[in-house]
Amino acid sequence: MFLSIIIPAHNEEQRLPPTLTAVDAFLDRQNYLSEIIVVENGSQDLTAVVTEAFAATHPRVKLIRESGRGKGLAVRHGMLEAQGDYRFICDADLSMPIAEVVKFLPPRIDHYDVAIGSREAPGARRFNEPPYRHFQGRVFSNLVKVFAVPGFEDTQCGFKCLRGEIAEDLFRVQVFDGMSFDVEMLYIARKRGYKILEVPIDWYYRSESRVHPIADPLRMLRDILLIRRNWHTGRYQAKRPT
Repeated sequence: MFLSIIIPAHNEEQRLPPTLTAVDAFLDRQNYLSEIIVVENGSQDLTAVVTEAFAATHPRVKLIRESGRGKGLAVRHGMLEAQGDYRFICDADLSMPIAEVVKFLPPRIDHYDVAIGSREAPGARRFNEPPYRHFQGRVFSNLVKVFAVPGFEDTQCGFKCLRGEIAEDLFRVQVFDGMSFDVEMLYIARKRGYKILEVPIDWYYRSESRVHPIADPLRMLRDILLIRRNWHTGRYQAKRPT
């Protein structure tokens, strides 16, 4: 299996069907084996039902039901169930066109451990984003740069790719179930000495974003401090793959 695409999905019955259609159609045109893993976690709508209906006629789609809530929990479950040599986190809103995934894979790039989609790196393009939302994003990014993972302009973009063995190493020790999971994952990756790349992407603002402008930055700062403490107390010191 070359590529696994993991889609965390909480209350996504409206946005998920067109996303699955687009992702599956893209993968149909590729010459490698692939899978789409939808991790439904704690939804109160028909997310699981619409996924099962789609999977019934599209064999590469797999549904995982996770009763707990949290994007980090969903991604961790999907990453550890995936079989791909490369494992790609994909937001259900598909704010990055799925064709952009080729930027994360050989032959476009190679010899990396973690590749993170960036809306700020040279060559990236943002579409339809209100200025206030861009400002909120920079607040998040600067918190992460100062306190956790210096040197990267956009750690919070929802599109990231990891080599399979690196994904298994990081997500077996990563513990945050909520939105800070990717900062935690990148912090551990940096401490492990893994090679991290920023990949400039085209990104389209979706008005359904669930980010809270005040509570979420405060929660992020709290989580960053916990991540640093976890590292220094040995919480993440599991054996690396050989």
